[in-house]
Formats: sequence, structure tokens, C-alpha cells
Amino acid sequence: MLDLYDKVTEAAAFIRSRWSGTPQTGLILGTGLGGLAAEIETEATISYEEIPHFPKSTTTSHRGQLVCGKLDGVPVIAMEGRFHMYEGYPLKQITLPIRVFKALGAEMLVVSNACGGLNPNYNCGDIMLIEDQINLMGDNPLIGINDDRLGPRFPDMCEPYDQRMIDVALAVARRNDIVAHKGVFVAVAGPNLETRAEYRYLRTIGADVVGMSTVPETIVAVHSGLKVIGFSVVTDMCLPDALKPASVEEIIAVATRAEPQLTRLVRETIAQVNQVRIA
Repeated sequence: MLDLYDKVTEAAAFIRSRWSGTPQTGLILGTGLGGLAAEIETEATISYEEIPHFPKSTTTSHRGQLVCGKLDGVPVIAMEGRFHMYEGYPLKQITLPIRVFKALGAEMLVVSNACGGLNPNYNCGDIMLIEDQINLMGDNPLIGINDDRLGPRFPDMCEPYDQRMIDVALAVARRNDIVAHKGVFVAVAGPNLETRAEYRYLRTIGADVVGMSTVPETIVAVHSGLKVIGFSVVTDMCLPDALKPASVEEIIAVATRAEPQLTRLVRETIAQVNQVRIA
């Protein structure tokens, strides 16, 4: 882990050579939020393949580039496509972009994902604000020798997602008549979907939705000192007693239908949080 600081520094320096801005907010545009990149007043676009030490995204619907610029006047840097453990990358590499965001000056991280609904009160297309998380990926990006330049040895996780920003997002959702819940996200390694017994277990331990991302990024964001807000789009229902086969095409289709509402919710939340911060 002691070489991670140098990798972060090198990647940040390369991005600065292509973009002179200082991001207030970093965004991970997962499935269901990719269209937000088109809303950014773009000042620079950088392919992951150009950036030192960045992996290459191999996931369907993930483009694989950084979009730098302004979103409603707020300086942002957005990952248009993310990396996953099931692609074969170690968690330290998957989460390196989060550390780069911090090195560039970001104070806030917005994460998004497509997920399976475990809570029977949810429906396909609903949005959930992530209030807490469970890590069942079998790994942790902080394992190894800690570099105090990047964060503390034992970061506290009593509030991984900023409650004040969650409240702002829920208020935005109410004003726009958007169905938005608040719940617990559990992360598994994937890439296969879960069995009936596994869904039953995940619900029993307190999860409202399940996915294959987000948790490692949030752990590193907390370690780095970033404030985090997370948005999940429920793309399929994972109720063990009424389980139906799910396909990637159907999941992407549901995420696409939910995208306009999620985009509005994220944009207005970022704008409002930034206004409060400045005030």
C-alpha cells in the first residue's frame, strides 16, 4: 500500500495536465446515471486508458472515461463507468480514482449503482438513498500497511453516508414527486446473481438492496475524508418466494427508464448541498 500514494500523485498530476479545474464533487456514474455526463458543461474528457494506473472498464453500458467540468455551476469530475471486483481488479486499484478525486481537491463523492431489491416494499424503478452498508465482498481496500498520508489506520464508519446530504436528497425527491427510500446496501463480489437462499439471508441480516459495487469506494472515501452520498436504482426484485430470472438487458432497460428522475435528483441535490456549503 505504500506505493499507492505515488500512484495517486502521478494520476492526479496527469489529470491536472489536461484540466486546470478543482472539483468540489466527484461522481461515479454507474448504471442508471450515465446520462448525467451529457449534462456536464464539459471542459475536458480523459479516457481511463490514458491515465496512469487506472484500470479499464469492461462492463456493459460503462463508457470508461473521466468527464471534467461544471454541473449547474459546481466544478465536478465524473467517472463515466466504474470498475468492479468481478472484473478481476484488486480493490486498491478499483478505488484508486476516489483517492485521485481527493488529491485533486474534491470534498464530496456521489456514488450510484443498479441494485436488486430485497425489501418487499420497494418496486422496480424506485430509488434508494443509501443510509448504511454491509460488506460481504470478502475483501477490503484498506487491508495492508496503512499510509497515513492517505488516511487513518482505523477509519470510523458510524456514518459512511452523510446524513445531512441524505436529508437534502429526500427533500428534493419529495418536491419532484420522485419515489425515494432510505435503506441499507449490501455488496457481494458477483458476477453471478444470488440464489434464493442467499437473498433470504441478505434480507435477514438487514439489507434492503444488493449490488456488486459502491461499498469499496465508500470505504476509501471515508478513509480519505470525503463526504459521501449514494443513490441506488432498484432494477429487479429479489424476493426469494417470487423469484424470476433476471437478465442484463432487463436490468439496463429499467435503469434507463429511471434515469431521468435519478439525474434530476442528483443534480438538484448537488446544487443544493453546494449552496448550503457556500452559505
